[in-house]
Amino acid sequence: MDENSISIILQKITDVKIAVYGDFCLDAYWVMDPKGSEVSIETGLWTEAVSTHYYTPGGAGNVVANLAALNPASIKVIGTVGNDMQGRELSAQLMQLGADTSSLFIQEKNFTTYCYLKRIVNGAEEPRIDFGVFNNRGTETDQLLLAALENALIECDALIFNQQVTGSINNESFIVAANQLFDKYNHKIVMLDSRHFNDRFKNTFLKANDREIASLAGMQMAPEENITTRDIIKYGKQIFAQSQKPVFVTCGERGIIAFDQNGYSEVPGLQLKNKLDTVGAGDTAISAITLCVAAGVPPAEAARFANFAAAVTVQKLYTTGTASPAEILQMSREPDYIYNAELAENERNAVYLQDTDFELCVPAILAQFGHIRHAVFDHDGTISSLRQGWEDIMEPVMMKAILGDQHDHVSAETFHLVELEVKSFIHKTTGIQTIYQMEGLVDLVRDSGFVPEEEILDKFQYKELYNNALMEMVSKRMDRLTKGELGPEDFTMKGAVAFLHELKARGVRMYLASGTDVDDVRNEAEMLGYAHLFDGGIYGALKDYTKFSKKMIIEQIIRENGLRGNELAVFGDGPDEIREGRRAGGIAVGITSNEVQRFGHNPAKRPRLVKAGAQLLIPDFSRYKILVSLLFQESVNYAEA
Repeated sequence: MDENSISIILQKITDVKIAVYGDFCLDAYWVMDPKGSEVSIETGLWTEAVSTHYYTPGGAGNVVANLAALNPASIKVIGTVGNDMQGRELSAQLMQLGADTSSLFIQEKNFTTYCYLKRIVNGAEEPRIDFGVFNNRGTETDQLLLAALENALIECDALIFNQQVTGSINNESFIVAANQLFDKYNHKIVMLDSRHFNDRFKNTFLKANDREIASLAGMQMAPEENITTRDIIKYGKQIFAQSQKPVFVTCGERGIIAFDQNGYSEVPGLQLKNKLDTVGAGDTAISAITLCVAAGVPPAEAARFANFAAAVTVQKLYTTGTASPAEILQMSREPDYIYNAELAENERNAVYLQDTDFELCVPAILAQFGHIRHAVFDHDGTISSLRQGWEDIMEPVMMKAILGDQHDHVSAETFHLVELEVKSFIHKTTGIQTIYQMEGLVDLVRDSGFVPEEEILDKFQYKELYNNALMEMVSKRMDRLTKGELGPEDFTMKGAVAFLHELKARGVRMYLASGTDVDDVRNEAEMLGYAHLFDGGIYGALKDYTKFSKKMIIEQIIRENGLRGNELAVFGDGPDEIREGRRAGGIAVGITSNEVQRFGHNPAKRPRLVKAGAQLLIPDFSRYKILVSLLFQESVNYAEA
């Protein structure tokens, strides 16, 4: 789905009239700051100070917020609140979103507005405080809601029926009457998303997650039990066969699967480099999907659109965010898809080329071999091990940047949480230019809140701190190389240079592309003795960092040489080059290198390379003769190789 298709859908949505029934909640966020605490004179106990607080619509209210962000013709709200300050705040916010709240009914007794209070302490969310747990919605309120539902089914193009709170539907008569309405207006779009009653409502479209679709299909799943994509497809087909109305199953990082009369369509998840907050992603998905189908968009395209929208909101922290048209368009321009998510997490499902340790992530790629004319190589961890351990340099630099003066004083628990976040960020961004990693570091420092705004450095200053520490290590290694204490073979991956010579002998034009500064890459390749093999050029980060990326190099090679996809091979141990090689239609070979010993498999690299789109994985180049025979479809004696 390209940018133009997204734009057309966004325009169609503006004509849609939509209604939302559900559990309307208020999400309250209190950012706590111990610096404001004091001992209470009255109780002698320490107070807890709130530095800032804010409130947003939650539950079905977040569905309305997501709908409003996409500018439909009208939004009608159908639900219940209590006669309390939370209800008044929620009603006011929904009206500010442009929603018609005339059917948001106040129940005077036995009903408190659903409210979820979330305290943020040191950047982490504390246990939630819930209001409305003991609500009892009366039959008189039910009758008002049912009348409003019928009116919406008459006047609107679609109705979202969103139920999330335990016990929010407490009268069986409401379910019976709602089903009668859905049967009477069977030609209308009713999108059901119910945490507890999916099996009780008929004549509806359905949005469910993987566990909910399994349950609907009669499966009893243990909490820790994984549900495979194959099983989801089986269950989705079963539920569609029963309802004969479209079914949408959200599968986390595996994306969305849509089922309709044409079968099913898988929409892969998106690889996102930022810190994620998945709360509210389902609300974004159902809003986007329903608006699309109400506008006449086929279910498969609706799922793709919703996938982009959800990818926007999960990157908005400490709020149930929304996705604007501009943000969805931006997300659709160069999406990074997650490939083979299940295979990435389960090495037991790996398929290997017979008598080798070469993993075929995409067995069909074998048919594409035999045509390689150009090859792009990452440097560090793929050919060179001079910078082995760069992650161990970057991690403490990032930790000190994020924690600032509190680095030596925060609790062990807080330190560990930040450490996990830093490690995850480094893994996700391996292979991209250092300056972009430092750009991400600036965001991490700001979001974490340990360092005052005026003390936060810019990306260039953080890069200098990191480079200084890294080059101290690299210079010592290069000094030993210069003195002859160690040779080039001590700093190259096993078999890598021999493999380069084999490609050269077959007329392959080779390119070296690294996220490291270009002068350093060239110098290191010269020192290790293989710079002359890269007749296509040696590329690295420039002072004007916007003028270089591996994506740019790959696109330039394809454009200038008029290549078909399988005439280009990309080799690397980081997701960046693998992702760009796969995006360009090339052959993506991931190297799961153990950089410490310079041969063998590093299992930590495998998941990220598989998700990035690697079609073939090798641990190193030690069996380069077999690799050459495979890539060029030549016969080989495996015993000798």
